[in-house]
Amino acid sequence: VQLQASGGGLVQAGASLRLSCALSGRPSSPYVLGWLRQAPGKDREFVAAISGDSRLKQHADSVKGRFTISRENAKNMVYLQMNSLKPEDTAIYYCVARSNWYREKWNYWGQGTQVTVSS
Repeated sequence: VQLQASGGGLVQAGASLRLSCALSGRPSSPYVLGWLRQAPGKDREFVAAISGDSRLKQHADSVKGRFTISRENAKNMVYLQMNSLKPEDTAIYYCVARSNWYREKWNYWGQGTQVTVSS
């Protein structure tokens, strides 16, 4: 399974960005897909996850109400719509995948896309 994230960039606080991630190598539908992020000097943190059938979604408290995860299995894509961006959202965002909703370990990682939010 390969993951390719895109859509990052430099924006001002309050702006929106949409991250995209293409999964290749296998159909995406069996996999839980998610986003993690890592800011400079900080630990990696969970952002959002979505189950294979999109019935289950989880968002970190720090992004609830601002970020929304979604997926299109027909296109093997997962998205992260980010609204009302804040400087503290600045980080490298990684697209990730795992085989089971109840397992915490992410088995597959993309290369990351940089999001920078200026104040």
